[in-house]
Amino acid sequence: MAEAGNLLTSEELDALNAGVADGSVAVDTGFNTSASVAKHDLASEDNTVGINVSAIDMINERFVRLFRLGLLEVLRTSPRVNPARMQLIKFRDYLAMLKPPLSVNVVRMQPLRGFSMVVIEPTVIFSALDNFFGGFGRGVGQLPPGRMFTPTESRIINMMVEVMFRSMRDAWSPLMPVEFEVVSSEINPQFAQIADEHDLVILNRFEADSGPDSRGNIDIVYPYSSLKPIRDLLRSRVQTGDGNEESEKRWREELFAAVGDAPLQLDVLLGKLSLSVSRFTQLREGDVLFMRKPEHVRVVINDIPVFEAQVGKAGPAKAVRIERSITPES
Repeated sequence: MAEAGNLLTSEELDALNAGVADGSVAVDTGFNTSASVAKHDLASEDNTVGINVSAIDMINERFVRLFRLGLLEVLRTSPRVNPARMQLIKFRDYLAMLKPPLSVNVVRMQPLRGFSMVVIEPTVIFSALDNFFGGFGRGVGQLPPGRMFTPTESRIINMMVEVMFRSMRDAWSPLMPVEFEVVSSEINPQFAQIADEHDLVILNRFEADSGPDSRGNIDIVYPYSSLKPIRDLLRSRVQTGDGNEESEKRWREELFAAVGDAPLQLDVLLGKLSLSVSRFTQLREGDVLFMRKPEHVRVVINDIPVFEAQVGKAGPAKAVRIERSITPES
């Protein structure tokens, strides 16, 4: 008798398994037997669609230019800031890369949902501090664990963060208007939980270098889920100009006027002949070459035909009258 919940008895199940093993029971019957199967974890984050890496890289490159100018204006320091390639990693793996104490700033980036994070290494902070007070931008080594930033150091951090926010607003402006607000500041990134440990984050790392002993990183971290709603915008082409249409129009007009003064040589091609080399070497003074007069002659610039024309006279001079333009296809 079959056990509760089973349609077959144990003897029938054993016989079925034996038949499958010896091949007497066919196992390749049914529908769609040739369909391929791919393993998929429904609990994993989908990172295959949505984020245009080139768009983020263009934003970062524009940010670097503006950030350097802002630091020079506010802190009298202009370090070499080099953007690294954007990384898409788990938040847990990113935290494992960090060694506190650090300047960890949790940021709300409107209108994106969730929170982002700005992380500045102490070497960058002390290099800016040294420059601000007339030094040579010397950095420091690893700070002891638990070491808090002094009020002066915190003021330098706030000035750097303000410059970053202003630069990020301008860098994002061709794509969308954004506003930044600091929610909290920490020295240990473990207390800045902007995402679950298995969630994906977008790491934008910038290496700031003011000298041999003052090299450090500045990280801007977005939760992957915060950029998903704008993935269509990120797929589109990011403008790289300043958005001043009047300036661009004036620049085009001036460029067109400058190009308009460039000289061009026009040649009128009356006809063509095909000759063999032996016939060409036999030509002598007084020989006549016969050719069919074309319906239209061609006006050529740099060996490129541009017009078809009629040959005639305009007063005492020979002239051509433009009949039609020649497109590259024709």
